[in-house]
Amino acid sequence: MYAIVDVAGQQFKVTKDQKIFVHRLDGEKEDKVEFDKVLLIDNDDKIEVGEPVIKGALIKGKILEHLKGDTVKVFKKKRRKGYKVLNGHRQFLSHILIEEIIEKGATKSVVKKETTKPALTQKTPPKAEKAAPKAVSTKKTVIKSSEAKAKTATTKAVKSRPVTKKPVAKKVTAAAKKAQTETTAKKKPIKKTTSSKKTKE
Repeated sequence: MYAIVDVAGQQFKVTKDQKIFVHRLDGEKEDKVEFDKVLLIDNDDKIEVGEPVIKGALIKGKILEHLKGDTVKVFKKKRRKGYKVLNGHRQFLSHILIEEIIEKGATKSVVKKETTKPALTQKTPPKAEKAAPKAVSTKKTVIKSSEAKAKTATTKAVKSRPVTKKPVAKKVTAAAKKAQTETTAKKKPIKKTTSSKKTKE
């Protein structure tokens, strides 16, 4: 009997009492773990396939240890650029023992986290009552009222000013343009007087 299960984003073919290495899981050494993402179960040539998961199927296991995998070298190079980078990586892993494969009727146990609130030793003091508003000095009020009056006076003066309209240029019609051109053509051109040089005898 074997099953195909999804553990931490990876699919594994597991059997009872098998040990596998998976990505680091939450929990400490000797903690019990359960996986409910069972994709397929083969029990004596009776194959049951999930859609995508088999309902009621569960795989129980135990964390044996946490460790780091072998180093993987990551080398990058760009030719003719003088670029070479060598990095190493070690994956965090968990060593797991598969204890039991349950086909149907299993329910995943939910671990309840304790939510304890810190005890309040001292009660918060009541909020102080709002103090009475301070008396406003009369000088400030007089200054404010005079400023308001000055603003209103300036706005009234601006409104009372006569609005002067700019003179609009009259449109020149085509007939007027023709008349102007005719008058300029009629004018005789002015003769320029040239001074004749006297020749010496």
